[in-house]
Amino acid sequence: MGIQVEFNPDLALRSIVEAAAGRRNPAECIPNGLKAGQTHPFLKEGQRIYWFGGEIPLLETKGDQQLSRPIASIRIVEATHYAIASGKVWTRGTYEVVEVFTDHEVHFNGFARI
Repeated sequence: MGIQVEFNPDLALRSIVEAAAGRRNPAECIPNGLKAGQTHPFLKEGQRIYWFGGEIPLLETKGDQQLSRPIASIRIVEATHYAIASGKVWTRGTYEVVEVFTDHEVHFNGFARI
């Protein structure tokens, strides 16, 4: 038996429409009106490891690894793992928005911010 951990080079959250429809917790979704300097909570199922050494892309996911281009550049401020009664592990934390992207330019090359 091993420890199941996922390393994430980005933060992929759902559309806020999912929370409005009651299908997701708001922290699992990208909030409306994203602006540089704001801090937001996030929630992801599973034990996830994020990079704390700099900026990473914020993406929108539709599930099944269907990811958008980067919506914003963020910094993970904190991430904590916890288990619920059913035994599922979740990762919750906080991210700070560095810049919101409004164009279709490339803003990341791997982990490097361009």
